[in-house]
Amino acid sequence: MTLSYQIDVKGPFNQLVSDSWVTTKRNIIKLRRDPEIFVFTLIQPIMFVLLFNYVFAGAISIEGGDYTQFLMAGIFAQTIVFGSTYSGSAMAQDLKDGIIDRFRTLPMNTAALLIGRTAGDLVINAASMVAMLITGYLVGWRVTSSLPEAMLAVGLLLGFSYAFSWVMVLIGMSVKSPEIINNVSFLVLFPLTFLSNAFVPSDTLPAPLRLFAEWNPVSSLIQACRELFGNIPAGTPVGDSFVQQNPLMIVLIGIGLLLAIFIPASILKFKALSKV
Repeated sequence: MTLSYQIDVKGPFNQLVSDSWVTTKRNIIKLRRDPEIFVFTLIQPIMFVLLFNYVFAGAISIEGGDYTQFLMAGIFAQTIVFGSTYSGSAMAQDLKDGIIDRFRTLPMNTAALLIGRTAGDLVINAASMVAMLITGYLVGWRVTSSLPEAMLAVGLLLGFSYAFSWVMVLIGMSVKSPEIINNVSFLVLFPLTFLSNAFVPSDTLPAPLRLFAEWNPVSSLIQACRELFGNIPAGTPVGDSFVQQNPLMIVLIGIGLLLAIFIPASILKFKALSKV
């Protein structure tokens, strides 16, 4: 793979933007030259929509509503969260293959390598979102709110996936091999997605699990998207806790905190690896 590189002499910020674009383009080109990654990325969300809809729809009833409308926001959130694991596994693979060592020999901004990694993976999650939106429409899911609200919901999902990809990048630089990423991500993401309101209302869970689900940031993401997509039946009671009544605010705060914590932590970890 050949990449052109030019040193931007206009200033540190311009160089950061230029370097980030170079590494982002490299990751996008890699997807084009390795189409299996893209194909399986699109197949997985389609399978999730079909399997969960037709397996659970006949067994779970939603008071005053339809399970397909209830389910889709949960599927959206689950898929984009699991999709962020690619950032970690790809980072670990690049470190193992020595690609990162080659980039270190160039006069590039350190943060640009990580920004390019996460930005390139955002393209994958965006493609997954398109596939899920189309599949959801085919199985009967509908947006009953306005277009701006629906676009905000999609933006929230992609924003959360981008923020969470920084978590996985840090994990990818912390493990010894790419194979470990799948096990680590499973331990982190499985409880976050399944112990939530994604597939069943949280008030149906036992008390300890209900408390975890209510304060789970993925639950806030799902609830905010349901409200923005207009998928909550009229008259559905809202919980008494602050997080249940303000899911949009919680998601925005969560995205900001993830970025504020894990971007600097990832950059520091990358610099530490460079000294090894």
